[in-house]
Amino acid sequence: MKTLCESLAVILMKEFIWLFGGYKIDWKKIFFAGAIMTASCVMLQMFVLNDPLDMWFLSLPVAIPSDKPLNSSLSLNKTSTEARVKRLQIISGAPIVSPNPPIDLNLSVPIMPVAALVPPRGKSRRRRKDSKVDNMSKVVPPPPPPRRTVPSRMQKFIWSLTPKEALVYAKKEVEHAPAVMEDDPDLYAPIFRNVSVFKRSYELMELILKVYIYRDGARPIFHQPHLRGIYASEGWFMKLMEENRQFVTRDPEKAHLFYLPYSMRQLGMALYVPNSHNMKPLSIFLRDYTNTIAAKYPFWNRTHGSDHFLVACHDWGPYTLTAHEELTKNTIKALCNADTSEGIFVARKDVSLPETTIRTPRKPLRNVGGFRVSQRPLLAFFAGNMHGRVRPTLLKHWRDKHEDMKIYGPLPLRVSRKMSYIQHMKSSKFCICPMGYEVNSPRIIESIYYECVPVIIADNFPPPLSDVLDWSKFSVAVAEKDIPKLREILVAIPMRRYLTMQINVKMVQKHFLWNPRPIRYDLFHMILHSIWSSRLNQIQIPES
Repeated sequence: MKTLCESLAVILMKEFIWLFGGYKIDWKKIFFAGAIMTASCVMLQMFVLNDPLDMWFLSLPVAIPSDKPLNSSLSLNKTSTEARVKRLQIISGAPIVSPNPPIDLNLSVPIMPVAALVPPRGKSRRRRKDSKVDNMSKVVPPPPPPRRTVPSRMQKFIWSLTPKEALVYAKKEVEHAPAVMEDDPDLYAPIFRNVSVFKRSYELMELILKVYIYRDGARPIFHQPHLRGIYASEGWFMKLMEENRQFVTRDPEKAHLFYLPYSMRQLGMALYVPNSHNMKPLSIFLRDYTNTIAAKYPFWNRTHGSDHFLVACHDWGPYTLTAHEELTKNTIKALCNADTSEGIFVARKDVSLPETTIRTPRKPLRNVGGFRVSQRPLLAFFAGNMHGRVRPTLLKHWRDKHEDMKIYGPLPLRVSRKMSYIQHMKSSKFCICPMGYEVNSPRIIESIYYECVPVIIADNFPPPLSDVLDWSKFSVAVAEKDIPKLREILVAIPMRRYLTMQINVKMVQKHFLWNPRPIRYDLFHMILHSIWSSRLNQIQIPES
């Protein structure tokens, strides 16, 4: 039918050209006649053919046995098409289900529309330099996996519990966590202290946890995250926490945790007088804020702040809390400056926060990744300012001592012109991470980003997320007194063990990434889980 119409149209066009060649043509009449012919052909095909025209043009034939019913009511010919399958389904948009579907069939997986797969026009021209961006920043992050279906009875049971009862239930479940019998594709067991306990605790957090965020406080100190630089962890957590819908509740009576949403970085920029070395105004500000919260709401006084938490990455984070006793001793503190020797940070109650350097907030995953082991000729690398007591000792013993140990102060310009700081880390087997003024260092997480085994030199420092991660499997800890033996310690590590550690660095990397849209087990969720776990540790299970 299609061929007949096309042939007829071609013949008529030739006749028109032959007849009216050289004459003045009334094109309006010709177009009108052509439109009538086209409409006639279309109407003819619609009545003659089994399916609409667009289905025959756009669909590819598929073979479907005629004895297989569709939704148990309709049968198809063997030459049916995908478009006809869609048209014949009883429920529009419903998936095709066999009469005996498998038990684990997931009917909630969304189908991406075709339009989403076609790139928009008008944006194909990009600067040549964009093609050099790391592959990690080009890849569209995968959509979050569908939430696990919770039996209605279990969900109703959880909803029927008070926040305290839910925490007691969760702690009992964690203490009797079933062993993980098969490998979880999302969790690599060797890097965890106890992957079974972590997995069960994480699942209960997803099922139970609700966080109330105080709306009190003015910008920029409150509710305005700082997303760039070495103190970006507190800002990224604030941003993602306030945007979250799964864990945040507007009803404080349903909350298991209460978040004090201030930025230590913004607080210092707003109140600290440069070169004054006086942090008292910052401490007084936080003391007054806490007293206001306690006077305005009943929740602080109910537990004396033990179910409240804060996230502060600035070096001054612990010291600005000391003007308020309950704020210092009772709250759950997620701190980058997690120094256990000062009496403010308490292991197992507080959370060691990773210090992540974010250079481009729009692309936080830029440059993530490293070279293969065969492309790492350097044994060790360090470059940085001479902060604190450890770094001068490091340079004293190892600067310009060995060709395969590149130990600098600030990276010299003559060196950086040939190889950048990041390239040095990607070309080294071990990356030296000495403490500065305080115990933490952004080099620890940078090493993981660039797949270099971190060597941590900081006494009295529990590494980030060490409540669940076993850092001995992917890092080396060197006591400050053993700095003169540094090379001896590194060379003594067998190649087989080093290869295992380097693989573990790659596997743990996903747990330290900031994703603009959080995904399971990423850094946002790992920090929140450590806070959740700390709250569970406070719960006393009744003997009955």
